[in-house]
Amino acid sequence: MRLKLSVFLGLTALGLLVLAQYQYGGGQASGSSFPYPEGFRLWTHVKSMELKPGHPLYESFGGLHHIYVNQTGLKTYLEGKKGPFPKGTVIVFDLLEAKEEGNALLEGPRKLIGVMVKDPDRYRATGGWGYYAFGPDKKPLSIDPASCHACHQGAANTDFVFSGFRP
Repeated sequence: MRLKLSVFLGLTALGLLVLAQYQYGGGQASGSSFPYPEGFRLWTHVKSMELKPGHPLYESFGGLHHIYVNQTGLKTYLEGKKGPFPKGTVIVFDLLEAKEEGNALLEGPRKLIGVMVKDPDRYRATGGWGYYAFGPDKKPLSIDPASCHACHQGAANTDFVFSGFRP
């Protein structure tokens, strides 16, 4: 239960940071860049969750959350390892509005995606991970990678990755 709470809080903090940047505009914060990960929804789905009305963060962070990993990082998840993830791993956090129709919960419009890219040489200051965000229009959002990484400190024992694979 304690690990689940820390995972949730970490994802919430990341999402709030990214969502705040989305709402208040801006371009990519650092000089480095990463392209929008086209086709990420064809990657392996790691897990999903929903933040519902009544939750204190619902107004800024409510919706459906889907996590995807590219082929490079999949092996670490499948082996049940807690890291380290190999160089070239890309993890995408897809945040969508949740819509109810009839008795079904459906995906609404995308709010944003958050991206983690593993490259220990390029991202030494943030534990080997680069952090990026994109709006629904696929344009980069301004974020502070150091702030993202500060939130991910709670997952240092899993290579700064909160999500566990749900087979």
